[in-house]
Amino acid sequence: MDFLRPASWEEALAAKAEHPTAVPIAGGTDVMVEINFDHRRPEYLLDLNRVELLREWEVGEANVRLGASVPYTQIMENLRTELPGLALASHTVASPQIRNRGGVGGNLGTASPAGDAHPALLAAGAEVEVESVRGNRFIPIDEFYTGVKRNALQPDELIKTVHIKKADGPQQYSKVGTRNAMVIAVCAFGLALHPETRTVRTGIGSAAPTPIRAKEAEAFLNAALEEGGFWDNGKIITPSIAKQFADLCSAAANPIDDVRGTAKYRRHAVGIMARRQLGWTWEQYRGAGRTLEGAA
Repeated sequence: MDFLRPASWEEALAAKAEHPTAVPIAGGTDVMVEINFDHRRPEYLLDLNRVELLREWEVGEANVRLGASVPYTQIMENLRTELPGLALASHTVASPQIRNRGGVGGNLGTASPAGDAHPALLAAGAEVEVESVRGNRFIPIDEFYTGVKRNALQPDELIKTVHIKKADGPQQYSKVGTRNAMVIAVCAFGLALHPETRTVRTGIGSAAPTPIRAKEAEAFLNAALEEGGFWDNGKIITPSIAKQFADLCSAAANPIDDVRGTAKYRRHAVGIMARRQLGWTWEQYRGAGRTLEGAA
């Protein structure tokens, strides 16, 4: 196994073009496990730890530009206001040591359905910027996952940046695991309210071959909130609407039975998380509205 150590982004792109089968490694929290258990034996490892560009982030007027190797710890400490859903997801990642090393780019590159960041990225509506010596392109998060541990990257492309809209409303994230730390999710769920567009987006993890959105549930809730005038009147969402939303989220899941949990349990848990997160986020939205009305 040869070890490639580019010192710059340009060198990294050139190395990937010359060796398309090279496996990128930054945090190494997924790759090294596979190598240590002899599940993978790549011909080349492409070490990206010297590429400073990948550890940079920038908060713009409307978006956050998040480098692929920005550690989860930095997201938790610096981007909690702009990216609350992703910050919550970052809290659930493994242990402090892993959070200091791992980043969103690793989750995207591995594309495991159990990756902790995926539901939050789906709910926020992120875009993934990838690049090769041929140029760069932006992949909407909905189009990024193409199969079990497969993504839309071409062989010569590397993940550069994730572009995420700054939260314009409450966001939530939770996952089910057999313990509180160092655990792969049995299932996970993310929810984001987008008051500016009067829409709701979801993200489901570890309950389908790829991370997915519950699109029928979103469409139902968007229509129910609009028809009932909830965005304007700030009324409490009725139990029947919350139940229907939760049921549709459960129906969107397409899980398997494995050592971590049964398919039936995963569907049930997704519905529970969806209903609870809807309640939490809507209370936050109503509270923000009452605060603004009082200030006015």
